[in-house]
Amino acid sequence: MKKNIIPVFLFFLLFTAGYPVWAWIGKPIKLWKNVQGMKEITTEMYMNRVKKGVENTGAAVIVCPGGSYHHLGIISEGHKTSDWFAERGVTAFTLRYRVAGNGWRHPAMLQDVQRAIQIVRENAEEYGVNPDKIGVIGFSAGGHLALMAGAFFSKHDELKKLGIEHTVSIRPDFVIPVYPVVSMTDGLAHERSRRSLLGKNPGEEMKEAFSMEKQIPQDMPPVYIVATKDDTVVDYRNSEVLYKALTEKGIECRLALYETGGHGFGMKNNKFAEESRWRESMWEWMQTTVFKR
Repeated sequence: MKKNIIPVFLFFLLFTAGYPVWAWIGKPIKLWKNVQGMKEITTEMYMNRVKKGVENTGAAVIVCPGGSYHHLGIISEGHKTSDWFAERGVTAFTLRYRVAGNGWRHPAMLQDVQRAIQIVRENAEEYGVNPDKIGVIGFSAGGHLALMAGAFFSKHDELKKLGIEHTVSIRPDFVIPVYPVVSMTDGLAHERSRRSLLGKNPGEEMKEAFSMEKQIPQDMPPVYIVATKDDTVVDYRNSEVLYKALTEKGIECRLALYETGGHGFGMKNNKFAEESRWRESMWEWMQTTVFKR
């Protein structure tokens, strides 16, 4: 019972102080409210605008938290990540996509991220965003989702299957998978993520179809991969096979592989972040790859 006291107290304070609950996480944008047959789906994303006094780079990033496709680390990997980007001039959108813990499997997650890209690009002027600088960052299983967004925009256009005839591209302009789930093959897959996405006993064809190292198109957007060798949750070799596949296709990419750091560090200001400066390295890549286009 004690565990619930602090969150409820904070919730109460926000409202009694006259602030909506989304004041610190961004205003919710309903993804499916006007789509026939999807109105009951409650998927939201939370927009975190560029902070006051910070120069707007024009870039935007959709943030996909991890959680084994079963649940979402929405605060640690979602809202904190959005804050980090907003403080640096990037408009950020934390995506609360559908997960297996609420009864969803593929293609629900891919539908959500593709719809998020569509909405941000269609409303780029209103959001203060350059429509040619919209990317996706994802952590763990969210990294797999970010990769699907980068690889499946044409081959698996889930929006068209729903009867949504979009006039803008749903291809992200850059993809940043952090300690990502990549492969669905035996011996390399993160089994809980595979089970949550594809069900208990996916066939070999299904495993192949969602092993992202095997699904890189020639027009894949630039990719920046972050991984650590001491990751005890997702085998870092996922990132190595992804990097190999990208380089073989001639896709602009970089693998930032660290000896230590573990899993789940997100955008935390911890010892690993300070010593590795992985966030600064990623930011430098964005400046040369995204901002200078």
